[in-house]
Formats: sequence, structure tokens, C-alpha cells
Amino acid sequence: MLVAHSLGCMLTAAWAAHSRNTQKVQAAFLVAPGDPEREELQGALKSWTPIVTNKLPFPSLLLGSQNDPYCSLDRARHFADAWGSEFIDYGARGHINADSGLGDWPEGRALLQRLVQTSASR
Repeated sequence: MLVAHSLGCMLTAAWAAHSRNTQKVQAAFLVAPGDPEREELQGALKSWTPIVTNKLPFPSLLLGSQNDPYCSLDRARHFADAWGSEFIDYGARGHINADSGLGDWPEGRALLQRLVQTSASR
């Protein structure tokens, strides 16, 4: 099971496009993808582009936020569509991190558990 946040989502997609070990992955839980193609981030994140948009070879769930400063909801939805991920609009939760005030994040644990159970039955 892969769990990735922000640029880790981009790294997961890039790894999956080149790895010979993707069959070892049961599923991926992708939270608040960062968008290195966003104008204000391009200079600092040049090596992160172009973003890999191949369909992931394993089930995945992507959570996007309506007010994420690093990735618009539309772009998060675009990534989910490209990667073949189930998409959840997680509301106005910022970058879905410690600053979002989620604490131990029981909702996230429940979503991860649902993904684990769903992917295990495939």
C-alpha cells in the first residue's frame, strides 16, 4: 500500500510509469497532490515537470481540497482522471496537512481502510 502526500503523489505516478515492481502495490492513497506546473511553483520545482499522467497500474484514491494553495481542485481532479484514481472533493481543507487542523485524522484512516478493503477484494 502506498500513501503519498503533495509531491509524493507526483513521485508515485512517475515511479509507477517506470518501475517493474508495480504488481507489488495493492493500492495508493494520494492526498493533496502538489502541482509543480503551477506558475508560482515552476521556478522552484523545474525537475518535477513534466508531470507523468499515465494511468496507474493499481487502484488509487485521490483527495483534493477546494482551497489548496499548491493545487487547484480542478487540477487535482485532472490528475485523478489521468491516473484512473477515484476522486474525493475533501472540501476546504487547505493542503490537507497539520495546518488543516485534522489532528490524528480519523476520516483519513477510515478512507485508507476502505481502500485497503476494496483493493484486497479485487
